[in-house]
Amino acid sequence: MFGRDPWGGTLEISNADSATDDDRSRDLDRGAMMRHQLDETQQSWLLAGPGDQAGKKKKKYVDIGCMVIDRKIFMWTVGTILGVGLFIGFVMMIVKLVPHKKPAPPPPDEYTLALHKALMFFNAQRSGPLPKHNGVSWRGNSGMKDGLSDSTAKKSLVGGFYDAGDAIKFNYPMAWSMTMLSWTVIEYKAKYEKIGELDHVKEIIKWGTDYMLKTFNSSADTIDKIVAQVGIGDTSKGPSPNDHYCWMRPEDIDYKRPVIECHSCSDLAAEMAAALAAASIVFKDNKAYSDKLVHGAKALYKFGRVQRGRYSPNGSDQSLFYNSTSYWDEFVWGGAWMYFATGNTSYLTVATAPGMAKHAGAFWLGSPNYGVFTWDDKLPGSQVLLSRLRLFLSPGYPYEEILRTFHNQTDNVMCSYLPVYNSFNFTKGGLIQLNHGRPQPLQYVVNAAFLASLYADYLDTADTPGWYCGPNFYKTDVLRKFAKSQLDYILGKNPQKMSYVVGYGKKYPKRVHHRGASIPHNGVKYGCKGGFKWRESKKANPNVLIGAMVAGPDRHDGFKDIRTNYNYTEPTLAANAGLVAALISLADIDTGSRNSIDKNTIFSAVPPMFPTPPPPPSAWKP
Repeated sequence: MFGRDPWGGTLEISNADSATDDDRSRDLDRGAMMRHQLDETQQSWLLAGPGDQAGKKKKKYVDIGCMVIDRKIFMWTVGTILGVGLFIGFVMMIVKLVPHKKPAPPPPDEYTLALHKALMFFNAQRSGPLPKHNGVSWRGNSGMKDGLSDSTAKKSLVGGFYDAGDAIKFNYPMAWSMTMLSWTVIEYKAKYEKIGELDHVKEIIKWGTDYMLKTFNSSADTIDKIVAQVGIGDTSKGPSPNDHYCWMRPEDIDYKRPVIECHSCSDLAAEMAAALAAASIVFKDNKAYSDKLVHGAKALYKFGRVQRGRYSPNGSDQSLFYNSTSYWDEFVWGGAWMYFATGNTSYLTVATAPGMAKHAGAFWLGSPNYGVFTWDDKLPGSQVLLSRLRLFLSPGYPYEEILRTFHNQTDNVMCSYLPVYNSFNFTKGGLIQLNHGRPQPLQYVVNAAFLASLYADYLDTADTPGWYCGPNFYKTDVLRKFAKSQLDYILGKNPQKMSYVVGYGKKYPKRVHHRGASIPHNGVKYGCKGGFKWRESKKANPNVLIGAMVAGPDRHDGFKDIRTNYNYTEPTLAANAGLVAALISLADIDTGSRNSIDKNTIFSAVPPMFPTPPPPPSAWKP
């Protein structure tokens, strides 16, 4: 076959040549495909016909780094997560916005309930112009001329607290009571605050310290006398109107109330110094008042150290009721508190002097009253207080030797509280006989319970699991068990099945030896002898003295609810201070802190024990 050649001449087309060309073309195509590595998708495109490619949509994929997934699946997953998140957020918003009841807090324990009442006793004992919120309806203003009508004092001694069921203001036990209350606030402030009693207890302390500042020249650096007492109680000289002979409401008193001053009274001065010093730590957030307390405490302690003597000489009115056996224990006690309040090591030097400890009775281990903490003997409290210093600050030389001795002696005192060592007898009902079976035992019991509980807290805070009694090791829970057993006895777990705290529990003393509580508050004024009929009455007191801890049972667990027998039914300021201390130390109050005590506040005025090392020298320059 011939065709025309467009360039001229003929063009011959051969079938064989044509077939060969087609084959060659296909071979070229196969070679090209062999040279390209096609993926499965590309191969499907090449193999599929035009109709197949038109009917099938192209899939889309999302590369998220670690894997490649279908775009639809990816979008569904993201949408689901966002939807669930929005739904949860919406539900949470509704839960937060919709008002709902908070779970009720757990009910207060028995010790907390008793504590609220125990503090109210101090309100009932106030002298002077009462605040509107005093909370004791049958009490009113009293003692408004104290000091002003006395020819010796000639100054206002209005205020303070009446000691017991009478209207005498004994400054010696009153000062100790304020020291004790301040100690509890320093250690357990968070507990007081949690139960809403911090302002109350601080107000009680300030009521006492404000009065004490009136009993001497608190603005002077050097003083030469202190008021020891307002009112007298000695009835041995015949039926003369005074605070013990008469049975009258304090608001109705119209007889003279003599003021007793002292010019050499180291025990009273050092105890008052301790009270003001401890209170200065309580009120450290009020610098002006705290400084005023410290200034007064310095003057008192200085006076006590210079003008040696007991405040209660033989035959004096104060010796009949609150006799002081020595002043050496007050020097240790007051010196310790002065050191904590000021940081001045001269006070610590006095408190830790070996000779001072010897005179205070630190080495009288055979004494039947060794380790009994009272308003008269402060040595056991001083030993616990200074053991605290050793546990947490460890000041070292030159104080370490006597501090270690006090620490060991504190351990021994704690051992003496345990029945197994027979240091003290216990009644069949379980009450420890710290006063050896004599009347009015509870005031000593609560002090021991406080020291035991507090010392257990000290050891726990210092990560010390217990203490040794000779070769025997006891855990701190043993101390708390002892303290709780004594408080439980006082609150009703005793053979009489009655509480010895007025107003607490279903059964408690109704005929408390107390003038104000026993005479009706009916607007009628009963004179000195006019109140005798209320004293002798067999009926229950018309006014309930809430929170008062009475003197307590006898050594056989017996108790007589008789108004005229003060050995059973009279409460005192000092006894209730010990009760408050024991209750707050054992009260189960969640403060959110790991430690039960405030470890550092008491040391707020104490400077570092060792001087800060000097900074390194600057770099040398050529």
